[in-house]
Amino acid sequence: MAPPLSEIAQDQIFRKARSHNAWRAEDIPDTLIRQTYDLAKFGPTSANTSPARFVFIHSAEAKERLLPLVSETNREKTKAAPWTVIIAHDLNFPEKIPELFPHNPGAKDWFKDPMLRAETAFRNGTLQGAYFMMAARMMGLDCGPMSGFDRAGVDKEFFLDTPETELWTTNFLCNLGFGDETGLFERSPRLDFETACQIL
Repeated sequence: MAPPLSEIAQDQIFRKARSHNAWRAEDIPDTLIRQTYDLAKFGPTSANTSPARFVFIHSAEAKERLLPLVSETNREKTKAAPWTVIIAHDLNFPEKIPELFPHNPGAKDWFKDPMLRAETAFRNGTLQGAYFMMAARMMGLDCGPMSGFDRAGVDKEFFLDTPETELWTTNFLCNLGFGDETGLFERSPRLDFETACQIL
C-alpha cells in the first residue's frame, strides 16, 4: 500500500482548492493542458469505456462562439479565463471498446440498449470530468466548474455539424487558469461525516 500523499498535496487538491470566479491575466501553454489530460485519462471507468470528450476553448474566436451560450452570471468570468473546457461525453463510446478493452472486445455489445449507453456515458463521463479537475489542481491550475449554460446550444454550436462529434453531448463547463483570490467568496460549509455517511 502506498503512503498517503503529503498534507501539502491534500491541501492543493482538496482542502485549500477553490472554485474560482476571477482570473489572473496569465496564459497557460498548450503543453500544460495536454499534460493535465494525460494525467486525468488514467482515472478508472466502467470497462475502460472512457466516454468523456474535452473541447478546450482558448482562441478569441472560439470564446466568442461560446459566450452567448453561457448564462449572464457566468459570462464575464468565462470571458476572463485563459481557457474554458467543454466537458462532454460521446454516446458512440462503444465503438472504441475493442481498442480500449482489448481482452474482451465483445464488451461493445453490452451497450446496445440506448438507455444503458446514455447512462453509462453520463456516469463515467462525469467521473472523468472530476478526474480532470483533480489533475488540473495537481498540475498547479485552478478550476471554475459551471453548469449555467445552454447545453443544447453548446452541442449545436460545437458538435452537431461534424460526423465525428455529432453524438457528443455537453455535461458541464470548467474555466481553467491561475485564479485571482480577490474574487473568492468565503468558503461555504461542508456536511460532516455523521450527516452524509453511514457505516453498515
